[in-house]
Amino acid sequence: MKVPGPATALWLARLDRLRRLVPGIRKPIPRGRVAVLRLYGPIGGAARTAEWIELARRLRESKRVPAVVVDIDSPGGSATGSDDLFLALERLAAKKPLVAAIRGTGASGAYLAALAARRIVANPTAIVGSIGVINVAPRLPGLLERAGVTVSEHTAGHLKGLGAPWRDESASEAAKQQAIVDGIYDAFVARVARGRGLSPDQARKLATGEIWLGSEALELGLIDEIGDTERAIEVAAELAGVPARGAPVRIRRPLLGRLLDRFAARVATSLADEIEIRLGDRLRM
Repeated sequence: MKVPGPATALWLARLDRLRRLVPGIRKPIPRGRVAVLRLYGPIGGAARTAEWIELARRLRESKRVPAVVVDIDSPGGSATGSDDLFLALERLAAKKPLVAAIRGTGASGAYLAALAARRIVANPTAIVGSIGVINVAPRLPGLLERAGVTVSEHTAGHLKGLGAPWRDESASEAAKQQAIVDGIYDAFVARVARGRGLSPDQARKLATGEIWLGSEALELGLIDEIGDTERAIEVAAELAGVPARGAPVRIRRPLLGRLLDRFAARVATSLADEIEIRLGDRLRM
């Protein structure tokens, strides 16, 4: 093995520092490691979901990565975003072993993402399920009337104003909204049935919107085994025939973006603490 000279070593050290500073450049995952993709927090904003999808694509195409664990702690979120993420993970699972690990919460759209994996592992007290769809839209006509505010609306197409908050919805609008919810729900149930090897009727009986602990989800057939992320790495490594060593991966973001995210997280934590103090004690662990 050739040992790099002082000049080469200095250049490599500078390149490593550059990777830490320049957006989009990141140190590559060591060859043969199980990549751990962290799916934390709500599935919402297009930019964040796009990052997860892009990372799934890179892991799928990387020759250095033999298997992937998607580490989940998310309540779900956007129906379209969750579906888009499921499709990206499904493509990843078709090319190399993908194992889902539900560490805290794997509910709704996050459980849909887990369904793309070949196997699902969950902590015994993890929250699993919430198989269902909800559409929420505020209606403010009474508030606007009290405030003396009127809204002028001109549309072409009798359903063009679907979801407008400044008036009550019509019967045809309510029917259209329900049809959309039902269509997304049917697709969700079908993926549960296919992903967990259940009949459509069995899947629909579980698609009540309720949640279960990991130990209960195992009995219902919604997961494959009880375990933590380390166990998921072992399973993925066994499927790929490599040593059970994991490495978290992420797309490097600009420094300013990371700083703003940290500031926002601290503000949110402080606000949550203040609300908890003002509301008094609730069920806690």
